[in-house]
Amino acid sequence: MRIDILTLFPDSMRAVLGESILGRAAKKGILDINCTQIRDYTENRQMQVDDYPYGGGWGCVMMAQPLKSCLDDVMAQAGPRRSRVLYMSPQGKPFSQEIAKRLVRDYDHLVLVCGHYEGVDERFIEECVDEELSIGDYVLTGGELAAMVVTDCVCRMVPGVLSDAECYTGESHWDGLLEYPQYTRPDVWEGREVPEVLRSGDHAKVARWRRKKQLERTMDKRPDLFEKLELTDKTDRQLLEEIRRERSRMVLTEPVGFRLAAPEDLPTILALVDGARKRLKKARVNVWQGSYPGAEVFEEDIRQGACYVLLYGETAAGVFTVTAPGEPYYDAELTDGRWHGAEYAVLHRNLVDAKYAGTGMADREMEFVEQVAREKGARSIRLLTHKKNLPMKRLLAKHGYRYCGNVELRPEPGLSGSRQAFEKVLE
Repeated sequence: MRIDILTLFPDSMRAVLGESILGRAAKKGILDINCTQIRDYTENRQMQVDDYPYGGGWGCVMMAQPLKSCLDDVMAQAGPRRSRVLYMSPQGKPFSQEIAKRLVRDYDHLVLVCGHYEGVDERFIEECVDEELSIGDYVLTGGELAAMVVTDCVCRMVPGVLSDAECYTGESHWDGLLEYPQYTRPDVWEGREVPEVLRSGDHAKVARWRRKKQLERTMDKRPDLFEKLELTDKTDRQLLEEIRRERSRMVLTEPVGFRLAAPEDLPTILALVDGARKRLKKARVNVWQGSYPGAEVFEEDIRQGACYVLLYGETAAGVFTVTAPGEPYYDAELTDGRWHGAEYAVLHRNLVDAKYAGTGMADREMEFVEQVAREKGARSIRLLTHKKNLPMKRLLAKHGYRYCGNVELRPEPGLSGSRQAFEKVLE
């Protein structure tokens, strides 16, 4: 596979692409990665590659002539090949594993054109570019980072770059699923053990466990991907049914109730929070990973008569706080949206013990929250959650909450301060 990258910054590109797996493959002759300076092909003394746009506007546009001359030279050097010219652009189709597979399968020569400034002259795209690709819905200074992403993704699938095809066929997105969890030595770390099945030596059981975890992870972390899956394999369908049975296995046999929290509930509440903190960390949701919410927060909630305990029989199964009237964070203007209600209550510090997942306990809690909010005279309920807290977002959607925009908090050091705002207007 030959890769030619047309760029204004060839040295920085070579420094990255010449390292690690791709660098070793290039030394073995499996890959031929070249970074060519576009500026070398200008026809003016100033070595100018850009100019002001027709029609006015901010910034400059890369000229067609240096790009075309550079491309012609690169194509001549490559010789007769199955070539594809790719332009890195925020307007391109989203790059994916499927596109990477196609590029490896159908071509042995890729030319990646890196734009800069305000982009490139449209006539060059129309005349020379076969396909525009984007690595995400955002804008970068230039196409170099995108070109490195595409190059890395494509090249690692070229035969011989990795020791075995299994090195990439079992990874996330290969077949639409996320990768299974991985572990290494020691067997026990920080009190956490490697799953017994992975130490069993039974390859069939290991394979089944890994496939099941792929399905579970995709369901939980990327429901958008899971919805697109077409599971035709009989084993996959059996595993999926097994997952669903397990998640609905617990049948509530004790009454579910609610009461105001008392000071003596504080140790139990903090234990529930600690469990939630660990689950969030495992799910890579960067909230509640510091001292918040701690004892002082819940002590104040209890003092104000705003903290409630969710009960399963006599067991504390969850905790949440409902306050009214509003608070400063919830009066602030949102980015990318707005609040919809008025005279609102706020749902804070909401959690249900993981052992009750799939039992409907969280649904009962949300119904009770509405009851409390009405009793406090609220006409809507507002809350903030992390964008990666997918279980919470699914629960909110189920109960009629609307996404309203984003809020930037002042987080503890090292934690994310960005939150998504949701609101339900009460009828």
